[in-house]
Amino acid sequence: MPAELRELVQEAQARWTSRVGLSLDGADGTACQMECEPSELPEICNWLFSDRHYSFGGLVVEQRTRWELRYAFYGSEASWVHVVTYLSDAGDRFPSISGLVHAADWHEREAEDLFGLVFEGHPRLGDFVLHNDVWQDGVTPMRKTFDGRKPVTHRAPDLNWKPRRIVEETGAFAMPVGPVHSTATAPVYFQLETVGEDVIRAQPRLFYAYRGLEKIAEGRRADDVLLIAERISGTSAFAHSLALCQGVERLCHVEVPQRAASLRVFLAELERLRHHVAAIAGVCESTGLAVAAAHAAILEEDLLRISGSLTGHRYLFGLNAFGGLSTDFDDAACGRGAAAVAQVAEKLTVLQGMLSASSSFLDRLEEVGIVSFANARDFGLVGPIARASGLSRDLRKAQPYCGYDAIKFEVPQESEGDGYARLRLLFREAEQSARIVSAITRDLPAGRFRIPETDLRQGAALGWVEAPGGAALHWIRLGEEGRVERYRIITPSFANWHGFRLAAESFAFQDFPIILATFALSVHENDR
Repeated sequence: MPAELRELVQEAQARWTSRVGLSLDGADGTACQMECEPSELPEICNWLFSDRHYSFGGLVVEQRTRWELRYAFYGSEASWVHVVTYLSDAGDRFPSISGLVHAADWHEREAEDLFGLVFEGHPRLGDFVLHNDVWQDGVTPMRKTFDGRKPVTHRAPDLNWKPRRIVEETGAFAMPVGPVHSTATAPVYFQLETVGEDVIRAQPRLFYAYRGLEKIAEGRRADDVLLIAERISGTSAFAHSLALCQGVERLCHVEVPQRAASLRVFLAELERLRHHVAAIAGVCESTGLAVAAAHAAILEEDLLRISGSLTGHRYLFGLNAFGGLSTDFDDAACGRGAAAVAQVAEKLTVLQGMLSASSSFLDRLEEVGIVSFANARDFGLVGPIARASGLSRDLRKAQPYCGYDAIKFEVPQESEGDGYARLRLLFREAEQSARIVSAITRDLPAGRFRIPETDLRQGAALGWVEAPGGAALHWIRLGEEGRVERYRIITPSFANWHGFRLAAESFAFQDFPIILATFALSVHENDR
């Protein structure tokens, strides 16, 4: 058991004695479950988040013989804590923890909209996933009684709905942006409120393309859900399918062959590199640097071609499988792919040097869109966005998987929290990914690339990865015949959209698209 978790368990036992049930994961002793009454929930979660400095991972709601709410927290030494509380199936009211752990704000709003649960004390429930101008209250599509195969034929939306205004000063006005955009951007609405030239309040309204993937997964075999996982977001397809695979493998006690684990790292870092190069291209485009944007776009295309040539799919679809990978790759082909990646990395370094020497470019990024360390932690930001604000949070280090604990690499970190810090993070992480790709191919283990058969068993487990955008968590519960009873997807974009307004507020309107580009957010990943 990690020392961090051992100390936590001892303190919890002394603090709550018999009021909280404590149990450890029998498989590896790195997870602790704390069962408590709903009334104890805010105090325990606040203790974990504020006193023990655990990161908030997400909320899993399950409707079984009774309501089960699971709040997942993770530490810095391969330790997880799940705070679990129950309520009879007839009940629907829980205390909100968002006043103490603000990172849980959107998670509770989502659960209220989709399950009909009420989080007492939450300041703003309703009109979140299911927009009030489209759906009536009480639909609750994630409840077991809702048949997702049948359309909702009788809708009674609120035809008088209007966007909520926050700024009420004399002369205040709201500028709507979206939800339809002139580019290929997925639908998202921004309400920018101000009394002058600077944005005072920036509220995103998402879920116009809500797909209900968690509901679609229910009742399907786990193999079918793997296809759903890699379609959450094309730009992070491999990461999400890997998270689901690891959840199923943890549940079924499957030890993935060493070769498969190494190849998974190789492909995950190839995806991360491609994602970051695309984000860099977006930043260049937002600042009007057409030549630099084209340069980065060409590098992204090079990486897509490397992926396609090596694996048969430019976005790495169809590669993960329970127990390993769906196919093996020739060592020599991997070596050639790594050499091509190294050439892209060299060109990316040249681009970075050019951008850092452009004063007009830096003027648009430096001290613009600042997110402080305190705000990054309070809002539960993840990935490069959090690390650019000094919040060093990376599941490859904190909760190692696929043998990442044996790989030497750095987790870059910046402290300014502005647009330029986020851009530097993207460049530095891309460099690290290229190095990991090269190191993996120099010493690929021999042996099998997959366990032939995975014996699916009943139960539940959590899988996680550090996706390109940050922490991605997949909770999977399997019932009879390996069919899914509950599938919960927590994406990095869901966390980072929650905190996006922190960067946009107090800056000029013309900075808004640039700040948005530096966050590299995915609407599709959010609207799962």
